[in-house]
Amino acid sequence: MSLDQRVAELAARYRPLAVEILREAVRIPADQVDLPEEHGGDQQAGLSNHERPRLEMLRKRIIEIGAVRNADDVGFDEFGNLVWTVHDEDDGIAPDDKKIIYLDGHSDTVQALRRQWHDKLDGAIDPYDGLVDASRLNREAVRAELGYLPPDDQWEHLVFGRGTADQLAGVISQIIATKILLELAPQGALRGAIIRSYATVAEEDNDGGGPRYVVSKVLPGAAPNLIPDVVIFTEGTGDNLKGALGIYRGQRGRMQIEVTVTGRSCHGSMPHLGLNPLEYGARILAEAADQAVNEGFAEHDFLGAGTRTASWAELDTPSDCAVPERFTFRFDRRLTVGETPEMAVTEVERLAAIETAREAGLTVEIRVPVYEQPTITGYIPGNAQIYPGWVTPEQHPAIAAAVSTYEQVVSPHIEEPEGGATAGARRRRPRVDRWVFSTDGVGFPIPVDEGLIGVPTSKRWVTSGTMTHPAMFGIGAGVEQNTHRIGENIDQRELEHAIAVLARFPSVFVDS
Repeated sequence: MSLDQRVAELAARYRPLAVEILREAVRIPADQVDLPEEHGGDQQAGLSNHERPRLEMLRKRIIEIGAVRNADDVGFDEFGNLVWTVHDEDDGIAPDDKKIIYLDGHSDTVQALRRQWHDKLDGAIDPYDGLVDASRLNREAVRAELGYLPPDDQWEHLVFGRGTADQLAGVISQIIATKILLELAPQGALRGAIIRSYATVAEEDNDGGGPRYVVSKVLPGAAPNLIPDVVIFTEGTGDNLKGALGIYRGQRGRMQIEVTVTGRSCHGSMPHLGLNPLEYGARILAEAADQAVNEGFAEHDFLGAGTRTASWAELDTPSDCAVPERFTFRFDRRLTVGETPEMAVTEVERLAAIETAREAGLTVEIRVPVYEQPTITGYIPGNAQIYPGWVTPEQHPAIAAAVSTYEQVVSPHIEEPEGGATAGARRRRPRVDRWVFSTDGVGFPIPVDEGLIGVPTSKRWVTSGTMTHPAMFGIGAGVEQNTHRIGENIDQRELEHAIAVLARFPSVFVDS
């Protein structure tokens, strides 16, 4: 049996195991969420900087199922990322001559919104426990919440829960893939490759924080056997119109822009004595929204257009019958090629409503916030919330190898209906595209002239303008438009195929 066949066979065999571990990864925060704080409860369990129980469970399962050779091959780094490594010690190739492949998936999720799941889905589906009462399942209610779902007769393949599509299924696919790689090492699955697999922390709050730590603290001065030739992200790469399991080779950058409007508080019955930051701030928000719609931002033929939206707000006020003292809000600004953080801040600074507020006597401050929340290990990132975009050229050998891998271990196992697949269904032919949202990939680009990492030219890092980064792409179960939504889910069949790609790619890439 060929290596392609063996990989596909094991990916199918271990699909139930993958689903079992995924369901537990989704469920485990409930152990703390359901407990009072005085008894060890944590209402933030599973979110950014609250991932430890999930990661401890995953570390234990990695060892139990043989996804590493030895227990010492998996552990936590200083940042809090769970890291495990696999390679073939008997392939006769020196470590510095091997291809270094990183697998990357984040282990935190967004808020579960448990009450909303119960209310909108008639109590049939719980964000932690998944489908809990099939007799109450209202398929139309689920469809109303999501971008794509398969036909009714295929719902048996769905796994529901917060984090299934974003991105716990990806982390599980890495675990099962490294198990398969070790089992097939005698057949050459790991020959000439070292796999470093990461389950990162705090990505939802601070995109790329885990990789940024690796790039800034681990790789400077490191030997070639630590520096990646390619990074594979396991974020969901399905699209509700284009199909499941795309091979994504880029994304826009993003940043946070914070605006603080400070006025003068007074009693609400005599507003003329105060300066109302909420009212003036609302004018800034309205003008910003109109500008984004009517004027728009730069556009790139592959990554798409830049965007901006108000994403968060906080009001400092004595009461609900007073003129507030301070109004702070943030814009989520997506940056496409040709846009810079400096340009994005200047766009906000030039809004006429800001000048109006200042002329009226209010103070308006505009800044890029710094992320300083400690991770599960107490590490404080301290980075400005600017997350650079990236693109790996379609002609890069890593992308060619990814396409070839898909054709070898996925295409033969997909039966498309007559007339071809539609909407978010799986496709026989590989689809190369890009993410709309952000990924851990933003943590890898570094300035070309920084010179802290000695990257051999043989690793073929990508240089774009003033930044450089390893070749990067992603493939993962889950529809991008279904993430962060009520009824979030993944299709087990996509999970199986993603595992197969991760387990076959190293040998294809080494031989390319």
